[in-house]
Amino acid sequence: MTSETKPAQPRKPAQPRRVLLLGGTADARKVVGLLDQAGVMSQLALTYSVAGLVRRPKLDCEILSGGFTPHGGLAQYCRDQGIELILDVTHPYALQMSSKAAEVAEQLAIPLARFHRPAWQQQAGDRWCCFDDWAPLWQRVADYQSVLLTVGQVELSTLEQLQRQNPVQRLILRTAAAPKFELPEGVEWIKAIGPFALEDELALLRQYRIDLLVSKNSGGDSTQAKLDAARELGIEVLMLQRPALPTLANQFDTPQACADWICRRLALSQPPAEQESL
Repeated sequence: MTSETKPAQPRKPAQPRRVLLLGGTADARKVVGLLDQAGVMSQLALTYSVAGLVRRPKLDCEILSGGFTPHGGLAQYCRDQGIELILDVTHPYALQMSSKAAEVAEQLAIPLARFHRPAWQQQAGDRWCCFDDWAPLWQRVADYQSVLLTVGQVELSTLEQLQRQNPVQRLILRTAAAPKFELPEGVEWIKAIGPFALEDELALLRQYRIDLLVSKNSGGDSTQAKLDAARELGIEVLMLQRPALPTLANQFDTPQACADWICRRLALSQPPAEQESL
């Protein structure tokens, strides 16, 4: 009897690793771009979650728009999808989402990292007044005549409060998405999506004779020009400080570090050319 050597069975391709990226920011889109440049996207089943308030990003991955409530909540979504890794690259003021991500990651023992965008630092010539919550900040707004609000969506009740405090005040509300209600008389809406150039910000502040800028300390280069313009024109800034987010063991301050963490944590194999760049 002759023995026959059985042909080698073809190796099954490795299953893509399931990663959830909580996005909605330019930094989150940069992380996806860096993973694509590193040549590892074929090894990932990457889901990019975005609230969907402004626009749906064009990325080479699955886009989940509208939050997790239709999927039974974040924890249920992670269970159903077999999520192995979560990266939080939401806005620095997305306290609810970041807190929920930390809670779910601990509950389901899923590794979690957060991108921590460095905050803006006050410079010589800045006229900042910083606040930890909204109530005293809004009260201070009453002292000015032409106010530029660059804090995202503002509640109708807040705008009405500001008008009661100073009926002759002009309020300029600049957001990426239109308000969901009819604005009171005396409030003007400007649609704008960064990045913003210094020359344009200077022109805007001069056009409306702005004497007060209201901002969150979002950090980053995309919207910093408004602060540079305010400094140059001697305009006061009311700055809302960041909320305290849950402490994480993995926290990074660059998109590249976030992409590196995903590759390292999942032991992704990169093509030789990309291995050198990462």
